[in-house]
Amino acid sequence: MRIRAPRLRGRGWLNSPALTLEELRGQYVLLDFWTGACVNCVHVLEELRPLEGRLTVIGVHSPKFPYEATPSAVERAVERYRVRHPVLDDADLITWDAYAVKAWPTLVLIDPQGYVVAQVAGEGHVAELAGLVEERRTDVVVTESLQGTVVHSESPTDLRFPGGLLALPDNRVLVSDTGHQSLVVGAARVGSGDRGLVDGPSGKARFADPLGLALLPPEVAGRVGYDVVIADSGNDAIRGLRLDDLSTTTVATGISTPGDVAWFDGRIVVAVTGRHQLWAVNPFDGSTGVLAGTGKEGLVDGPAATAWFAQPSGLCVGAGGLWIADAESSALRLLYLTEVGLQVRTAVGQGLFEFGRQDGDGWDARLQHPLGVQVLPGGAVAIADTYNGSVRRYDPHTDQVTTLQTDLGEPSGLAVVHQQLVVADAGHHRLRFLTMMDEEHLPSPTRVPVTDVSPGKVRLAVAFDPPPGEEVDLREGDQAWLRVTPYPPALLTEGAGAATDLTRDLTFGGDLSGGRVNGWLLVEARAASCDVEQGPGAVCHLHRQRWEVPLRLVPGSSSEIALTLA
Repeated sequence: MRIRAPRLRGRGWLNSPALTLEELRGQYVLLDFWTGACVNCVHVLEELRPLEGRLTVIGVHSPKFPYEATPSAVERAVERYRVRHPVLDDADLITWDAYAVKAWPTLVLIDPQGYVVAQVAGEGHVAELAGLVEERRTDVVVTESLQGTVVHSESPTDLRFPGGLLALPDNRVLVSDTGHQSLVVGAARVGSGDRGLVDGPSGKARFADPLGLALLPPEVAGRVGYDVVIADSGNDAIRGLRLDDLSTTTVATGISTPGDVAWFDGRIVVAVTGRHQLWAVNPFDGSTGVLAGTGKEGLVDGPAATAWFAQPSGLCVGAGGLWIADAESSALRLLYLTEVGLQVRTAVGQGLFEFGRQDGDGWDARLQHPLGVQVLPGGAVAIADTYNGSVRRYDPHTDQVTTLQTDLGEPSGLAVVHQQLVVADAGHHRLRFLTMMDEEHLPSPTRVPVTDVSPGKVRLAVAFDPPPGEEVDLREGDQAWLRVTPYPPALLTEGAGAATDLTRDLTFGGDLSGGRVNGWLLVEARAASCDVEQGPGAVCHLHRQRWEVPLRLVPGSSSEIALTLA
């Protein structure tokens, strides 16, 4: 049975006046149902470019995330991905539903009489559909295909869709000027601005949508001849940049849409957005291999080899391991080393269709398509919450998500320079400099060895001896303060929270260890001391310290945790 193609209905059109299938009779029409967040959709856009002069291609932008339904988001997506063919803004999924589409991307081929010839989901089908047209079109007069002009917004700066940031040792910021196919550091630009894959001097090198950046350790950089690693996403390549002369070299190819890079556990780790995996690259010979992820799209924790990711896009090394912005699952993930190998766990996020904008406990908090992460000086993790237009903060010790900044336009890369958080505000074509909260300047936690304690009740005692010539400040009562934060929260059934006094009874719950760490405590203590002569001119000092205490619950072990406030 032949099916008549439903009408094209939506909020409006980009790159073209409104079109109807009736006026396109006599030619083949290929509908491309896509959305800006879908990396496979971006791949199909590239597959379609050679066809745009041979048949009529019409994009149907059907959003997944709420942000993608806004007019500005559609315009940015069309501009960012250099879409020249007409695009129907299907904000309310009217045309999506009419064609019974179920997945991004989906291609629908309509014949010259207005009937649906084929409908396929996923990438890699464009050549097949083009061949089908060639077989059937011999007796059909085909009119000239439609070509529009790329949407182009005005930029307030010399940047266009900046996608990656890197703080260099001299406190300069290296920027991936993604929309201009180049890198920028200070007044210097690396790359000719023409899209392509060309190595060499800064003025001749070519990139294709460069994104994430990472600095190699000096001893590694000295051996390989480049200092910075670049995720050259449109070239499916990893590139290297030598800072001395800003020359570029190719390190590895065949990596599907790399979104970001990091140096972790003695290797280059790549967020392979196009395959929902993390790969490892050997900087010395360019060899590659899968580090984590099965390649299936989703959110599954556990051993690295069996974990599922969904368009991992941002990477940053910090306390605990490698933090990952897993964009399509709207999640913050962690890759970490254990006695039995690499493991993956989720700190924030619950699945492909669980997204929003909510602070609170990691389990309850919601993000919307985050693209970047950056570990802050105090150990917390800043998240470029891209489709919420904000920067969020996750504290791994308290398991709390808060909001640091709103009013941004598709923030992506993050970096810390001069005690400021630099944000690649991609949608506004600029960088934003945010002053970090005072809490970020607290001393990093002191790591103590793994401590075995008995299940049940345990006494936590923080000893404080004032320095010589001083004594505890008691002028307005005891100034001591103690806060205990368990991770995971279920580790403690009693004793969490903040109160005066440097001793605390804790009650541990949960399973016995079995040899592995059950969790850890973040212990924060404060005490004050003053000169022995506590007169009006006495000098007083505030002493504070933080400890990270990994714990195993082992019957018959100690019933006390002893710490010393220096």
